[in-house]
This record gives sequence, structure tokens and C-alpha cells, in this order.
Amino acid sequence: MTRISLPESFLWGVATSGHQTEGHNSAADTWFLEHTTPSLFREPSGPACRSHELWETDLDLAAGLGLNAFRFSVEWARVEPERATVSAGALDHYERVVDGCLERGLAPVVTFSHFTAPHWFAAAGSWTAADAPALFAEQCDRVMARFGDRIAYGVTLNEPNLEQMLRAGAKLPAEAEALKAQMLSAAARAAGSDSYASANVIPGDRLEEFQAAFTRAHRAARDAIKARRGDLPVGVSLAITDEVAIPGGEERRDARRAAVYDHWLREARHDDFVGVQNYERVVHGPDGEVAADGERNGMGTAIAPASLAGAVRYAHEVSGVPVLVTEHGIQTSDDAQRAAFIPAAVRELAAEIGAGTPVLGYCHWTLMDNFEWIFGYGARLGLHEVDRVTFERRPKPSAKAYAEVVRSHRRVLTDGRS
Repeated sequence: MTRISLPESFLWGVATSGHQTEGHNSAADTWFLEHTTPSLFREPSGPACRSHELWETDLDLAAGLGLNAFRFSVEWARVEPERATVSAGALDHYERVVDGCLERGLAPVVTFSHFTAPHWFAAAGSWTAADAPALFAEQCDRVMARFGDRIAYGVTLNEPNLEQMLRAGAKLPAEAEALKAQMLSAAARAAGSDSYASANVIPGDRLEEFQAAFTRAHRAARDAIKARRGDLPVGVSLAITDEVAIPGGEERRDARRAAVYDHWLREARHDDFVGVQNYERVVHGPDGEVAADGERNGMGTAIAPASLAGAVRYAHEVSGVPVLVTEHGIQTSDDAQRAAFIPAAVRELAAEIGAGTPVLGYCHWTLMDNFEWIFGYGARLGLHEVDRVTFERRPKPSAKAYAEVVRSHRRVLTDGRS
């Protein structure tokens, strides 16, 4: 099959996050909520995938797939476990990860906050506190001071619009929203604070407040990062469903876009790129969402390989800046679905790039099955399975499928064909 020749600088990577893989991130707000009674989280993260110890193994897996990029987060809670107490050992660890990436030919794509924050931060007003932007900027500055000269891209925040997307799509039932409120109230009492909040479990009545707070934090982080290194590409990663309308559904589609994405896509006009994280497509009709026919993923939505290209197209149209696919994948326990989905989605993405949409790279979510937040270890999105006792990583057929996609596109570039 004819391949569209992508630029030599195109990133082929995998995306991970610290709390979901490292294990025992016990100074984090999410860890505290996992151990709160009641808790919305299905189970505690515990040792996760033990990536804090096995990070070299993980980088070897990524390099072994023929990739040239690795996205990971620096866990603020490890670096500053108590207010104004900075762990030099934690910074040493993440510096080793950055250097390990470079040694293996992997461009380090660093996320400065992948949902989690320190427990003390969550108990002191969280992201809506008046000093939150300054505190986050301090964290970004200390990270940049240590190894910012060696990273390839900086992502300030991961999916600050996630709760808007979940609420707009009614992804969480009413009882789950009630349990969320009970959990946060219990956490505040346990912490001895007036309130408690975390970035991916926001009460529905505080969405606008948190959107404004995340915007301030993003700007402060971008400024701090740029102050250390003005040439580093910096952006924010957004959860973007491919919103599609059939005749009569345009108004509903546009209303969803305005409520969930457009604020952040306009904000991204001041950034170097916008991160797109896509997992599904929603079809809007005159009377609401239209149930699609065909095979479904573990989220219960139709498998739509073209959804990524659609999300990327819209993100660029509104923001006007290049796109970096910071996450894309499929939740399914049937890896044959994933193995077929990846090449089909990349073909659609390559066609979109060929049509003129600037895309800097593609990072698949995720390297291995891990702790998927409130769903615990039940959700499967990895290219490798992880033994929950031995923590051995075993490649799935989808790992080979992704590696072949990367090889085939690089072959086109090497051979000079398109």
C-alpha cells in the first residue's frame, strides 16, 4: 500500500504517566483519594507497574519497537512531597529517565502534571487556590533547571477539559457523581481542610471555576518553562472526541464543541502546539447522539479508526497551531481489535497530514496495561500486558502491529518513496 511520506522529524512514541505506572506514589492527592472511604476509585494503585524501579526495562521496550519518542510525567508529589521540601533524589531519578531516553534514541516528551498533584496542594485549595499558578510554576522551573535542556517537548497539563467532556457526554452515571462528592468531602475531613480536589475528579458544580484555574496554571507554567528555555515547544494536551454530525445534528455537535474544547483550543493559539488525545467518535443527529453500528470497544462505543484524524483536523482548524498526538488508543481486552485498529487509524492520520494538517508526531496510549484511574486495573489499553504478581511485561500482538506501522513509514522515508 502506498504510504504518505512523513517528515524525518516525525515522532513515533508511546505515552505513559507516573502515577499510573510507577507505584507507591504515596504523597499524591490521587493516592489519598484511593484510600479514602468512600472512594470512587475501584481499587488502590499500590505498586502499579513498578516503573519507578523498572524504568530502564520500559525504555528498552519502547526502543525495541523502533520508536523515537517516549512521553512520561514528572510526578510533582515525588519532587515536592511536602510544601517547600524538594527531593533531590526524585529530580535525580527523572534526570536519569531523560538521559536514558536519549541514550536509546527516544525524544523525551515531558508532562509536568498528568492529573496528580501533591496531597498538601490538594488540601490547601488545589488548583483554585490563589497561589496555585505560582506553586506550579515553581515546580516547572525546578524541573527545567535540572534537565530542561535535554527534553524535546513540554506538556503543561494533561486533559484539563476531561471533566467537561465526561459531563457533556454523560459518561459517569448520577450515582458515580454522588460518590465523587462524598469521597471529596470525606477527604477534606480526613485532611483537616475546608475542601479537597484533584484534577480528574472535579465536582460538576465547579467546572467553570476549575477551567479558569487550569488556564491560569497553564499560562504560568508555560512562562516558567519558556523563561528557562525559549526554544522548547510547549503546549497543553486535550481530550478530544471526534464530534461528527449527520444532517440536522450540526447544532448539537457545535454546542458540544463549544462546551468542551473551544476554550482550550483558543488558548492553544498562544502555544507552540496543541496535544490531542482521542479515543472515540460521537455522531450527533437532530434528536441527540446516534448509536453507531458495528464492532464496539471496551468503552461501549463504536470502533472508528478515522476518529483521530477528525479530532486532529478540528484541533488545528480552531487553534491554528501544529498538533502533537499525545495519546491515542483503544480500551479493549481483545488485543486483535487493537492490532487492527492502530494501522487503520495511522493510515487515516497520514492521509490527514497529506491533506495539509501539520502533525508533529503520534504517541500511542499506552506502553503497557496500567492503573486506569477510577477503573483500576480492569481497563486494558496497553501494548504489553503486565503480570500483577511478577510485574513481567509481555508483548501483545498489537505491539508487533505498531512496530510494523513505524517500520513501514520509516522505510518510505528511507527509500524516498511516497
